[in-house]
Amino acid sequence: MIKRLFILGILSFLVALPTSWTAMAAGADVVDVKVTKQGETFRFDVTLKHADTGWKHYANKWDVVGPGGKVLGTRVLHHPHVNEQPFTRSLSGVKILAEVREVTVRGYGSKHGLGGKTMQVPIPH
Repeated sequence: MIKRLFILGILSFLVALPTSWTAMAAGADVVDVKVTKQGETFRFDVTLKHADTGWKHYANKWDVVGPGGKVLGTRVLHHPHVNEQPFTRSLSGVKILAEVREVTVRGYGSKHGLGGKTMQVPIPH
C-alpha cells in the first residue's frame, strides 16, 4: 500500500512538472492592441499580461513586426508591473507602408526573451 502511494506521488509530480516549467517559461502575452492612424504614422496601444515578479523577471518590451519579420517599432518597458496586470502602454510614430495591411505585435520578458501570445492586427490605412 505504501509503495503504491509512493509511486502515485512520484507520477503526480512528474505529470505536474512540465506544466510548471511551461508556466514559468511563458513570455509576455499580447492580450489587446488598438491601432490609430495619426497623420502619416500610427499609434499602438498594446496591453500585455506577464507574470512579473520584480526587477529580475518582468515584461521588458513589445514590438510591431511587418512583412518578412521587419521590426517597425519597439516599445521598451523600463520597470516591472507586478501589481498592474494586465497593463497597457503606447508607442507613437510607427511608420507603415500603405501596402502593409496587417502587422504582428509580440511581447518579451527580461528573463525568457520573446515568447507568449502574439496578436495579428489590421492596419487602418
